[in-house]
Amino acid sequence: MTEEEIKKTVFQLLQRIAPETDPASLMPEENIREALNIDSYDALQFIVSISEKLNVDIPEEDYGKTSNLKSLIAYLGKKLNG
Repeated sequence: MTEEEIKKTVFQLLQRIAPETDPASLMPEENIREALNIDSYDALQFIVSISEKLNVDIPEEDYGKTSNLKSLIAYLGKKLNG
């Protein structure tokens, strides 16, 4: 899966979690939760939805690696592309 495909999937899932936001406006190193004003419950739902949609395991200790768009896409790229 390419970075662009991962990014598109992430944006779609963020849009479901926070429909009033514009995920495409995120800067690569901007904190996703803070920028989109997502609470901890929705953030967890987002991680779970990524895990289910892409069929990847994201252990709790790796949640910090998913805090911004750049690190999330890199993390998922490694998981998906080995």
